[in-house]
Amino acid sequence: MTTIASLDARLLRVPLTRPWAAEVTSVGVIATHVVRSDGAEGWGFSWTPQIGAEAVHALLVNDIAAAAVRGPAAPGEQWRSLWQHLHEGGGGGITTIALAGLDLALWDAEARAAGTSLSGFLGAQRESVKAYGSGVNLHYTPDELVDQVQRWVDSGFDAVKVKVGMPDVAEDLERLQAVRAVLGPDRALMIDANQRWDLDRATRSLEVLAAVSPAWIEEPLRADDLFGHGELARRLAASSGIPIAVGENLHNVYRFDDFLRTGAAQIVQPNVVRVGGITPFLGIAAIAAEYGAAVHPHLLPELSGQLALCLRSAPGVAEPMAEDVEDAGFGSLGALDAPSPVVISDGRLTEVPHLGLGIRFALSPIVAETTHTAL
Repeated sequence: MTTIASLDARLLRVPLTRPWAAEVTSVGVIATHVVRSDGAEGWGFSWTPQIGAEAVHALLVNDIAAAAVRGPAAPGEQWRSLWQHLHEGGGGGITTIALAGLDLALWDAEARAAGTSLSGFLGAQRESVKAYGSGVNLHYTPDELVDQVQRWVDSGFDAVKVKVGMPDVAEDLERLQAVRAVLGPDRALMIDANQRWDLDRATRSLEVLAAVSPAWIEEPLRADDLFGHGELARRLAASSGIPIAVGENLHNVYRFDDFLRTGAAQIVQPNVVRVGGITPFLGIAAIAAEYGAAVHPHLLPELSGQLALCLRSAPGVAEPMAEDVEDAGFGSLGALDAPSPVVISDGRLTEVPHLGLGIRFALSPIVAETTHTAL
């Protein structure tokens, strides 16, 4: 049996060229490296924009390394037992984000050992996927927001997503009407409340915002409010019909199953790192397929775009899309030691030739804060 010979991790801080908020000027990356007993190597990462990077790093170099090294190196074989091992620290969140660092490195090693890319290993279902323009833009002035949307239109995107949740819904509507004027009637407009509303406010707000024909409402309520999302889904089905999208803050397959089984969401957006890596991501996609729900991976297009290429779509279910946050890709931030494994052009994401995940982090211009090796 091929085993894990070593796992090392280093904590990096990647500066953002376009801050997501006054206090979010960089994102934390925990770059991981696995060596297998057969000599194969793999590189992965964990990721968190602002909170918890040090805790993720500590879990990787202490608890995960101690439990995983000398265990099986096949992707997914140890995932559940490691999750159970970490469970007293939480069934999701910091624990699953940390698990992703190991899981991604193991998938990378497996694909590299096979001499192929991740999509070559999993089996690509399509040559390209639609990408949509996205931004952390609630703090933008109306003019800045319109300028951003115009950049997306000029770049060939035919779907965009903007933030909502102003104190007065009339201001949200005014901003979205300006966005819709740039997009025209045929491009898709998705809106994201980032958990800012309660049930009644979401109901009232969406009655107003239905005027701009949103393709979905993302995270209208607190992410773990299963009952509230179910009730809101029933209200929307009887009025505007706007579908609910959730997932960036759901952290394991059980929570995705809860939301889909109860009808609390019609679209899911798993973040491949937050759910614990490729292994659980594929499980979530399989559950979504059972319920006929669309899967649009959250952020990280360098990796989630590759997975979107591999997801099977049932008849009548929208094909996966990749989310491209303006000026936030690892490649555009200069964070990688080689060209990005994906390219987004004219609103479509395609791959370029690479092995494994094709994602390795450079030291410059990134500042390495901590390094650790576990043998």
